[in-house]
Amino acid sequence: MDDAGEIHAFGRSLRRESSVWSRGGEELFSRSSRDEDDEEALRWAALEKLPTYDRARTAVLAMPEGELKEVNVDKLGAQEKHALLQRIAWVGDDHERFLSKFKDRVDRVGIQLPTIEVRYDNLNVEAEAYVGSRGLPTILNTYANVLEGLANALHLTQNKKRKISILHNVSGIIKPHRMTLLLGPPGAGKTSLLLALAGTLPSSLKMSGDIIYNGHTMDEFVPRRSAAYVSQHDLHMAELTVRETVNFSAKCQGIGHRFDLLMELSRREKEENIKPDPEIDIYLKAAATGEQKAEVVTNHILKVLGLDICADTLVGNNMLRGISGGQKKRVTTAEMLVTPGRALFMDEISTGLDSSTTFQIVNSIRQTIHIIGGTAVIALLQPAPETYELFDDIILLSDGQVVYNGPREHVLEFFKSMGFKCPERKGVADFLQEVTSRKDQGQYWINSDETYRYVPVKEFAEAFQSFHVGQAIKSELAVPFDKNGSHPAALKTSQYGASMKELLKANINREVLLMKRNSFVYIFKATQLTIMAIIAMTVFLRINMHHDSVTDGGIYMGALFFGILMIMFNGLAEVGLTIAKLPVFFKQRNLLFFPAWTYTLPSWLIKTPLSLLNVTIWVGITYYGIGFDPNVQRFFRQFLLLFLMNEASSGLFRFIAGLARHQVVSSTLGSFCILIFMLTGGFVLARENVKKWWIWGYWISPLMYAQNALSVNEFLGHSWNKTIPGFKEPLGNLVLKSRGVFPDTKWYWIGAGALLGYVLLFNILYTVCLTFLDHLTATSQQYLKKH
Repeated sequence: MDDAGEIHAFGRSLRRESSVWSRGGEELFSRSSRDEDDEEALRWAALEKLPTYDRARTAVLAMPEGELKEVNVDKLGAQEKHALLQRIAWVGDDHERFLSKFKDRVDRVGIQLPTIEVRYDNLNVEAEAYVGSRGLPTILNTYANVLEGLANALHLTQNKKRKISILHNVSGIIKPHRMTLLLGPPGAGKTSLLLALAGTLPSSLKMSGDIIYNGHTMDEFVPRRSAAYVSQHDLHMAELTVRETVNFSAKCQGIGHRFDLLMELSRREKEENIKPDPEIDIYLKAAATGEQKAEVVTNHILKVLGLDICADTLVGNNMLRGISGGQKKRVTTAEMLVTPGRALFMDEISTGLDSSTTFQIVNSIRQTIHIIGGTAVIALLQPAPETYELFDDIILLSDGQVVYNGPREHVLEFFKSMGFKCPERKGVADFLQEVTSRKDQGQYWINSDETYRYVPVKEFAEAFQSFHVGQAIKSELAVPFDKNGSHPAALKTSQYGASMKELLKANINREVLLMKRNSFVYIFKATQLTIMAIIAMTVFLRINMHHDSVTDGGIYMGALFFGILMIMFNGLAEVGLTIAKLPVFFKQRNLLFFPAWTYTLPSWLIKTPLSLLNVTIWVGITYYGIGFDPNVQRFFRQFLLLFLMNEASSGLFRFIAGLARHQVVSSTLGSFCILIFMLTGGFVLARENVKKWWIWGYWISPLMYAQNALSVNEFLGHSWNKTIPGFKEPLGNLVLKSRGVFPDTKWYWIGAGALLGYVLLFNILYTVCLTFLDHLTATSQQYLKKH
């Protein structure tokens, strides 16, 4: 009994202590939470007192150890930057929640986000092409086409190309807040329509009709920056990772109106005494200011598209292992989603993707379009039913004509009015692709009272104009869009999204990265040059070399000529390296990532240290090994000339690659130039022996200036300042005159100046080529005559 009482008393005591501990624990954590809230409130109060400009760059950041820290987003340390990226990582994981929170914040202060409405009326696109057997890619046709093109340009012959209609009188409206699905069989003109709407139609195609953005014609703004076109072709630098590829795009295309929006948000919230959501606030500030702004947007898009798992994997190509084809397709999409453009035109983004991944990507884009108010036209090939249901509007193209353009809910109604019905177990998208086909149309005929006959595309298009949806579009197109209703930030008027300094910096950083990833090529080149220098040194070994006769001088001049050739051949690798990057360059140039000069300048300047290294290897091994004049000044003069020769040859081969834009043609043209320069360079044939009709080749040859300058530098030196029996002039002068070289010291500086001029000339011509020439496409459409 006593024991039971003691146990009972002990239990009461334990419960009392437990309840006290519990209350104390609750008070402890409550007090801690209140302290944190108080601290955060104090920091926000201090933040609100800052001027708008400073407040837009200042945020309250929770550090890993739990400390709240007021940071300047423009000047983040490494630890603060890491904490910031961790803090906003949720944005990519819960895309819809982020968009909703952002929209709520904007709506609370009454800010209207920019939107774009795209109208196209009587749009026609035509191409000129050879038809029938003339369109076949034979060798004879290739030469005939080139010669005929030259004759046409000189107005000597008539153009035998036929005009092919790709789009015929296409009209419609693409509205904001709505997802538009573009469907049609292959060859219907889907890509041409997207290119035309995005303002990226190639110059080889002729367009007529009107395309209007918010009431503005396309010459009133820069359409390639106001809209984003996602190509069906995956062109990327294979040596870059997924993150580096998308991050480069974000840096080049800039932040758009995000900073202006942030400033206006901060100003209005301060006026109305509204405390913003801390998570949204810090994300917007990180994405609009500071050096990390491109990285923040990149991480967000990578997570939305499911690329975060391969973010640090090389993109790769046929020769370099990298990501899969489906992931590469998503990288193409991500590269354009980081743009500030408000209109998206996406061409077959589902190629290589499974239906689940396609659904997730399209759903993410749908959330953005519906919540933020963007505009999107997406061409898909056989979308799954659940993906089809995500779209609001349908554009059905066939044979270059619009068969239907309007709300998804009315598309089956239209075809039912034409006598065709989609079976219950048939996907609507598949039905729409097949109902205009002569082969498949009959199976959907439902009018048992009438005998089936093939309904051509033209009849569908004409019937749609009488359908109530077509009538509504026609009525709406008849009323012009009020320009005053267009948001000032909707349409871009600047050519590029970042300053020239930022674009140049982005290209320099990428070029350095590519050089590191391609280091094997440069190591191999240096090793090859080292081996050849050793061979040259042993062939022209100084113990077997004399300075006693003109014949001895000829041997030394041969050693100089061989050195020039090796340095010149060392630049030939630039052809392959340049050609490999050109497809990506042309894509990014056409999308206004950067001007050509910000791309060509780094490719020249950053490789200058490699030229210095190569010339150091050659001159260091061969100069004293062969036995050239021992004067140190002449050693460095030879070094300078060979360095300029290396730079000139590298610039020449880059120019040839930019001009030809094809690997085989560039290699052939590069080899041809080397042979011409060798023949007219003054060593194979002395100046006096060059025929007068070829003497111009002698005077324009870079190799001639290098050979003459190096010869003057060597043979006017102390080693050759001796006379031989029967001659009054120094031996060095005799050697120079025997090869047609002017025995004057000024020719050294003439040669150096000429080579420097060629360095500048070839690099400028390379820039001009990449500025004005277009990429040579490897595919061509063939149109056969119909009898």
